[in-house]
Amino acid sequence: MNLRGVGVSPGIGHGPAYILTTRVPEPPEGATYTGESDQEKERAVSALAQVAGELESRGDRAGGEAGEILKAQALMAEDPGLIVKIRSCVEQGMAAERAVYESFGKYREVLAGLGGYLGERAADLDDIRDRVIAVLTGQVMPGLPTPGPEPYVLVAHDLAPADTALLSRETVAAFVTEQGGPTSHTAIIARALGVPAVVACAAATTLTAGVRVLVDGTSGEVRAQPTASDVAQAQNVASARQEAIAQVRGPGRTQDGVAVPLLANVGGPGDVEAALAAGAEGIGLYRTEFLYLGRRQPPRPEEQEEAYRAALDAFPGGPVVVRTLDAGADKPLAFLPPPAPEPNPALGERGVRLFRRHPEVMETQLDALATAAAGSSGRLHVMAAMVATAEEARWFAAACRSADLPSAGVMIEVPAAALRAPGLLAEVDFVSIGTNDLAQYCFAADRELGALSELQDRWQPALLDLVAMTVSAARAAGKPCGVCGEAAADPAMACVLVGLGATTLSMSPAMLPASRAALAGHTMEQCRFAAQAAREAPTAAQARAAARAHLPGLAPLGL
Repeated sequence: MNLRGVGVSPGIGHGPAYILTTRVPEPPEGATYTGESDQEKERAVSALAQVAGELESRGDRAGGEAGEILKAQALMAEDPGLIVKIRSCVEQGMAAERAVYESFGKYREVLAGLGGYLGERAADLDDIRDRVIAVLTGQVMPGLPTPGPEPYVLVAHDLAPADTALLSRETVAAFVTEQGGPTSHTAIIARALGVPAVVACAAATTLTAGVRVLVDGTSGEVRAQPTASDVAQAQNVASARQEAIAQVRGPGRTQDGVAVPLLANVGGPGDVEAALAAGAEGIGLYRTEFLYLGRRQPPRPEEQEEAYRAALDAFPGGPVVVRTLDAGADKPLAFLPPPAPEPNPALGERGVRLFRRHPEVMETQLDALATAAAGSSGRLHVMAAMVATAEEARWFAAACRSADLPSAGVMIEVPAAALRAPGLLAEVDFVSIGTNDLAQYCFAADRELGALSELQDRWQPALLDLVAMTVSAARAAGKPCGVCGEAAADPAMACVLVGLGATTLSMSPAMLPASRAALAGHTMEQCRFAAQAAREAPTAAQARAAARAHLPGLAPLGL
């Protein structure tokens, strides 16, 4: 039995399949309670708090991007609106577990209908709901197996961050899911762990539990009951690939010597260590949310300064691009008043828009960044998220200047920003393209939804057009334009992005070596021809094929 999905984390993994089931039984529809309603309400709220605490604790242990995801889930578990709904259901006579089930169901319907950032969180809600119901009913939450004598292949309809964030390569050989896309939580965590992963793999859960499975995280192939020869051949190919990639060291540059600094996307101190180990030349996207999420009080300025200085000191003389707090939507902050109800929060007050409502939060962060930079040799660049207009860019740049920050930029992740890039670049010192969100908003395609993974394909020509427009505007303005979305983690795409004119590339630390090797195997002229061919293609698949035809250096690397 051979299946195929989307490879999102390269490498070969094989082992017995463990089919993960994470659902607890639905509480009976007519479930009621005896006793006082206030006691039943308290029982429900206590269970929510317990689950939130467990998620936050796991987030602290996981750190980095996985920790950020888990802390966002912890906040969702104690959402004030959700608690009000649960209390109301209890007052109608529902037992706490049924009230939780009904309330989460309504909440899920709303989020799933919104799409975008909030739509991505609909599956997360199922996991939180089941954990709360398990606490209320005394059930054991289904979860991961006890580690056996060899790593297993984890197969699921979808994977909850709480189940996967604390895994390691010693216990899991590969991930395979039916849902998800290249920028889903599963993909992010798999790349951070360095574990092969395939998502959007239809019928994956029909695999027989315990059957041996071979997973190719590069091609997306999933093979059941491989022969010893199949496994040996796949391992040989992977080993040869790793050996060829490992031979390329040093700063990022093309074969003809054009420098392309290769930077890392990080979400906390643990990711900074991984970036150093992978040979990153700096940080291209420092997500500061990890300092804020899951907290009842904002982080103290001294705490922020310490975290920022550690990142700057890790790369003396190198660039460290810090994204200011990207909160709102799926990442609410408990220490700020809840926003007014929004018809579509995914397109509402988040990123720089939230800063304009709460400028004191931004001012504290910018001051902390300035203080950290003053005592470090790292080169600090600060950028804002979800900027759509030149006026927003001007406002943020002025705030950075007031804080004595030398370099202010914005992320290009809204199509309007790409379309009007010249105007934004007139206001800031640099831009950085977030291809994950740019694709999501360009195609109105939820990046967690496996059924729409084709639209999330980084090779979509329309997405490449938006990237090209932005890079061209930056070149005309004489200002840097990096790419910090995970598109750069595809070695062939890394060459295309450089061919389009990107000045730096940033990605998960684990993906840096392959992109470094791909660039070193091609001249700038080859990269430009590949970029032109990809943009002229009518479909994503044809764009990828057309680009690779101009990149002969990928084959010897096994990429």
